Amino acid sequence: MKIVFMGTPDFAAVCLNALITSRHSIAAVLTQPDRPKGRGKKSAQPPVKTAALLHDIPILQPEKIKDAAAVLAEISADIFVVAAYGQFLPQSLLNMPKHGAINVHASLLPKYRGASPIQQAIANGDATTGITIMQMDKGMDTGDMLLTRCVAIDKTDTGGSLHDKLCAIAPEALLAALDGIESGRISPMPQNNAEATYAPLITKDMARVNWNMPPDKIVNHIRAYNPLPAAQSRLFGHDVKIWLAEEASGPKGNPGDILVACPKDGVIVAATGGAVRIKELTPTGGKKMSAPDFVRGYFRR
Repeated sequence: MKIVFMGTPDFAAVCLNALITSRHSIAAVLTQPDRPKGRGKKSAQPPVKTAALLHDIPILQPEKIKDAAAVLAEISADIFVVAAYGQFLPQSLLNMPKHGAINVHASLLPKYRGASPIQQAIANGDATTGITIMQMDKGMDTGDMLLTRCVAIDKTDTGGSLHDKLCAIAPEALLAALDGIESGRISPMPQNNAEATYAPLITKDMARVNWNMPPDKIVNHIRAYNPLPAAQSRLFGHDVKIWLAEEASGPKGNPGDILVACPKDGVIVAATGGAVRIKELTPTGGKKMSAPDFVRGYFRR
């Protein structure tokens, strides 16, 4: 099929690369404009753009997707394939291709519609998640489901490792869905809106640790936001990013109290009904380090 691909981050680039090596043809790629990134705020191109440039695929980077409507109409694609593009497609664009537009979504819909399905699945302690290929409509991830693939969430998974697991299964799911659409063998299934949940766009405030939660919830929260934007808290007067933690036994206290701070045991913080041992963190302006090393270098009696 003749495809226009729309996507931006690494997850989308994996899907694009699968299409490039398939029997389908990529007529054009739409991705977000280059943005300032990192401490130096240098302009950086999206991963999807990098992948497209390697294969000389025409690239469009409109600030608003409606600005590309005329070009998309001229292409006359069979289908639009969307993966974490970052903009809503108006109904006028969804109606353009013969087979409409499909989306590669990183959850088992209707669970976790929205921008942060990977993080929310870990934060909520889910045992499984997956990929849903859905027919797009004007709502946010509300279209009919075409195909799903599942993956287990391990207790040690972080937002980063679960992202990689989903990247490993997304290409096969996408190509299988395209085959089913082209052959007419795939049967769309409406979502149960009563079971829908929402995964909002992540902000730094969302990543702050709430020590009033139970220990298991805090540990899941820290796993979910590793590596981006990283769980945030304040210890001994220092803002820190927390990368790794576990539930701890022993003394209890008021949520947020530092219960233990020593080179042997690292840092243990009270939570509701228990405590959390911080194992790895980064102080502001510092490097990633173990909690015992943090105590040795930063904690002053």
